[in-house]
Amino acid sequence: MKITHICLTGPVTDGWNYQDNLLPKYQQKAGNDVTIITSKWIWGTDGKLIRDNRNSYINENGVKVIRLEIKGKDNFLRKLKKFKGLYETIAETEPDIVFVHNVAFRDTVVIEKYLKSHPSVIAFADNHADKSNSATNWLSENILHKIIWRYYARKLIPYVRKFYGVLPVRVDFLTEMYGISKEKCELLVLGADDELVEKSKQTDVISKVREKYGISSDDFLIMTGGKIDPWKTQTILLMEAVKKINRPNVKLIVFGSVTDDLKDRVNSLVGDRIQYIGWVKTEDSYPLYASADLVVFPGRHSVMWEQVAALGIPMIVKDWPGTHHVDLGGNVEFLDKDDAMLIKSKILEILDSKEKYNSMKAVAVEKGMKTFSYREIAKRSISI
Repeated sequence: MKITHICLTGPVTDGWNYQDNLLPKYQQKAGNDVTIITSKWIWGTDGKLIRDNRNSYINENGVKVIRLEIKGKDNFLRKLKKFKGLYETIAETEPDIVFVHNVAFRDTVVIEKYLKSHPSVIAFADNHADKSNSATNWLSENILHKIIWRYYARKLIPYVRKFYGVLPVRVDFLTEMYGISKEKCELLVLGADDELVEKSKQTDVISKVREKYGISSDDFLIMTGGKIDPWKTQTILLMEAVKKINRPNVKLIVFGSVTDDLKDRVNSLVGDRIQYIGWVKTEDSYPLYASADLVVFPGRHSVMWEQVAALGIPMIVKDWPGTHHVDLGGNVEFLDKDDAMLIKSKILEILDSKEKYNSMKAVAVEKGMKTFSYREIAKRSISI
């Protein structure tokens, strides 16, 4: 089966652990011939956009990557950009299946033209937008999404077999913003890289991580990761909460980037029981999470939630609308507000009830990988 992924709205960076990396990876491993069509823009190690000037190559997963130039001014952040030679490039890949990542971009008209002239090609599309990361103000919601992007998204309706939202709230976004029927929409969850999960859960890997950071087998290790900036300060509340828990065996490790204006505040909370270890690569975050007894995400949703669920680790997370899919029947506790005392009480509730913790752990271990395995998600994404 020839599968072509069209990823033009976000940078596709080799080696990352995002959906547009992992769906093609596991579809290729299943024996398909997979191609990614994307832009020449990627994320650099400093978190800034840089160009990848290669036109075509095979990536680390054996997937062919074709990178296209932008028409006109070469600025990836332009909202209404179009790409050179898209129709011809799709045709060259001779796909049996086309998978469109996101539906809010001008070149849906090109994809529409191709699918209309190739009726035997099966198409799927997904959506990564919701009101927390898109349509965040009146102009964006009512003009950009409800008029402009609605027009382009609806071009695909006659040809796409299934529109996927990667969170429940993103399924709703497809129907509410773009007027796509509920019958055509479905949840396709984000997930975890099976190979990294299997490797990270090995006993010797977990032992080495805990030893590296001075965590004994008797310690209760809490872990969190992600960017800390003026819009995502909830991690600091977690650090304050753990600092107030007067138990020598309760430890916290925090990783991720911190903006300069918050470094002093973060460093002031570091001590014998709280470590900040800086930014880590995606592949290194898996063994860190696997070594934890509890993972806490007090801020907005990220794909790390699904990755931790797949690793079989209990979680406390912020109660964001449309993200309860990570609760598989008791593996998650939710926070309904940003408050250090609430975080503290939730942690203590788990610490003080071995029965509760063991129940959360059992659900996480039994159902986590079954639900959030990218090997299985990749199969479901193109099920006919």
